[in-house]
Amino acid sequence: MTTGTPPTHRPRRSRARTLLPLCLAAWLVLEIWLLTLVAGAANGFTVLLLLVAGAVLGALVIKRAGRRAFRNLTETLQQMPGQPGAGAAPAPPASGSKGNGFLMLGGLLLMIPGMISDVAGLLLLLPPVRSLLGRYAERSLERRMRDSVPGGFSDAFQQARMHRPDGKVVQGEVIREDGAPARPDDGTGDRRPPLGR
Repeated sequence: MTTGTPPTHRPRRSRARTLLPLCLAAWLVLEIWLLTLVAGAANGFTVLLLLVAGAVLGALVIKRAGRRAFRNLTETLQQMPGQPGAGAAPAPPASGSKGNGFLMLGGLLLMIPGMISDVAGLLLLLPPVRSLLGRYAERSLERRMRDSVPGGFSDAFQQARMHRPDGKVVQGEVIREDGAPARPDDGTGDRRPPLGR
């Protein structure tokens, strides 16, 4: 009879973790191929100008979106209670104040050297594309929130109550010292004994 360590069961890798490195490698190879294709059709100087122009445009887009996000943040902080001018009616949101995240992502994609990333960055600069992606992301987030918490937000708060501030979960059962049985479950999930007798 041999003794040894029991076999360890490794959790399965998710499909995204398996495919992400492959997709990234394929994207890099495609970017290099497109850059050499453009360099062969025009010349190397044209490719260099395209890459520099993309980096400059991306930096300008990120700077503009960052300024707009900072301005929105300061306006929000000024409208908080206790701040001067907090009693005034809130100002209407500036046009195009939504979608700063996608605008910054577009600027970042423009700054990354490559033709595919430049096209994706330019697409994200278009307001209809940003609003369409924003609505899709919002719906996807709401759906994941509903799926992850089966009973809604009340169950999420109930689950949060069972965690201690340091993040540890305390499992246990309340045992009364006087020997009286705990209050039966009344359908609400509240099995705590009554506070007063």
